[in-house]
Amino acid sequence: MEHGEMQNIQDEIQREILAELDKDRALTDEEIWEEIQRRVLRLGQKRYLPMEEKQQLIQQIFNSLRKLDVLQEILEDPEITEIMVNGSEHIFVEKEGKIVPYPKKFSSAGKLEDVIQQIVSKMNRVVNEASPIVDVRLEDGSRVNVVLPPVAINGPIMTVRKFPASPLTMEKLIQMQSITREAADFLKVLVQSGYNIFISGGTGSGKTTFLNALSEFIPADERVITIEDSAELQIQGIPNLVRLESRSANLEGKNEVSIRQLIRSALRMRPDRIVLGEVRDAAACELLSAMNTGHDGSLSTGHANSPGDMLNRLEMLVLMGMDIPLEAVRAQIASAIDLVVQLGRLRDRSRRVLAIEEVLRIENGQILRNQIYHFEEQSTDASGAVAGKLVWTGNEIGRQEKLHLAGRTVCYEGGRIGI
Repeated sequence: MEHGEMQNIQDEIQREILAELDKDRALTDEEIWEEIQRRVLRLGQKRYLPMEEKQQLIQQIFNSLRKLDVLQEILEDPEITEIMVNGSEHIFVEKEGKIVPYPKKFSSAGKLEDVIQQIVSKMNRVVNEASPIVDVRLEDGSRVNVVLPPVAINGPIMTVRKFPASPLTMEKLIQMQSITREAADFLKVLVQSGYNIFISGGTGSGKTTFLNALSEFIPADERVITIEDSAELQIQGIPNLVRLESRSANLEGKNEVSIRQLIRSALRMRPDRIVLGEVRDAAACELLSAMNTGHDGSLSTGHANSPGDMLNRLEMLVLMGMDIPLEAVRAQIASAIDLVVQLGRLRDRSRRVLAIEEVLRIENGQILRNQIYHFEEQSTDASGAVAGKLVWTGNEIGRQEKLHLAGRTVCYEGGRIGI
């Protein structure tokens, strides 16, 4: 059956069911499903429909009436990692690192807006013409950004960043060649020794995924507090875990709970480590303060194209929140952050660790860095896949105090780092 014909049949059955719904009581999902099933089977008596098409039609009608319409089936596809809805008629998805058009669409702009309101209202948030931009998350942790007209010219825009039901482990990232085992073992020792580590990268480079994997190395007997704009981290194996999430102001501009407030509150909760999902504003002031006041082993992420850019961006974010000399800001950063891990997406769309750099000290007014690992590209095959790996630069780690306090050592021999 042609897609247009299937859509017409779906619309007709939906209208019939909506017209006959019992207004005196709310029907359960099971009752709605049975009613849809009866009508589709009755349709099958009048014209031939393969069983597969019947099942597909039943599921689509149910998704439209009780779920998230077309969006539901995309969310249930484990191979899709990102969903981009550009108005009701244009949907794109990211699959295996490539963005491709999705063959289906919403029946109307009104239906798309209904789905958006369904998502937003479940999280007690509001989006409308007066407040046309909102960020929320789905129950499975997927991150949703919505922009409505008149800000969005070509209709309601929705972008969904999906997260796997179970987070990728460091072992899996090694198998995917995102990082070498040697570099992963090196980071493991530094995490266990309480080094403050910043994960830097562009949009879609895998910062949250890598932060989740890195958190595997946190000792299970520590108290960890996570702070996020939208709860995405999936930290496993930490019994004493506290998760905090910021809250935007309501329509009256009240009841906001900012990242800065949460960091200050977290310091009173006796944390061993603070994990901040992403630094994007003046909350950098509180994070650096926490790192400089005994909360070693803290982890965070930020948007930047290189470790140097990340440190420069932190300078800017701190200056947004505090009126202090630049030299003092740089001294705070150099003292607080021990290591920057740079992530990136190569031209074949693979996500890789591109560099691991140590933050050393201030020298001649500048922050001195020590590159320990860098990515070396080796070849590109006929399909465009890039072969390469992280390579030790030959530089030894300079700040070894935390290693010694933890009773750890790092050896350098045979062109590699040993633990």
